[in-house]
Amino acid sequence: MYLYPIWVRLWHVLNAVLIIILIITGLSMQYTSKTDYLLVVGFARAVKWHNIAAILLTFNYVTFVAGNIFTDNGKFYKLNGKGLLPDLRKQFRYYALGMFRGEKPPFPVTLDRKFNPLQKFSYVLTMYVAFPLIIISGLGMLFPETVINRFFGISGLILTDILHITMGFLISIFMIIHIYTCTLGARPTSLFKSIISGYHESDDN
Repeated sequence: MYLYPIWVRLWHVLNAVLIIILIITGLSMQYTSKTDYLLVVGFARAVKWHNIAAILLTFNYVTFVAGNIFTDNGKFYKLNGKGLLPDLRKQFRYYALGMFRGEKPPFPVTLDRKFNPLQKFSYVLTMYVAFPLIIISGLGMLFPETVINRFFGISGLILTDILHITMGFLISIFMIIHIYTCTLGARPTSLFKSIISGYHESDDN
């Protein structure tokens, strides 16, 4: 099944590369002084590349949103509240137990369903909640003059920083889980090959 058009694949690869750069540079800024080094990235260099990657990620995100608005790819991100919780439980049970027993996936990939319920739910939260929040808070850190001075007696800049770090942590966790679940296709490499070819290999193959 051809499920991944070229723009989705290019966006996905660029998104992954930029997030990795942001994680490395973010950790470097968080846990080193201006003279120490972590992951072979100095503080000043980490700040520079973090800002560059963040700006590119923002434009890449706009491409993602526009692509979902103007192409059929957006249908894969629409949540249906009816039956959502039972579907989430069914998929969670499969991940926790069913797949180790050799059971078939409860929500196999089709031309109309690229994601199972857990994937769709986590992707929607990540792409439409976490990403906007990390971009907005990142802009606030880049242009601190735009941030409110105080909120409930707490520095607005500190709150913006906490929000940015929290969203960065959640997106990092999402990426680790995402890479792991990408090994659960028909073969451990199937889903990775899909990003190259655009074609999904059925679990029945």
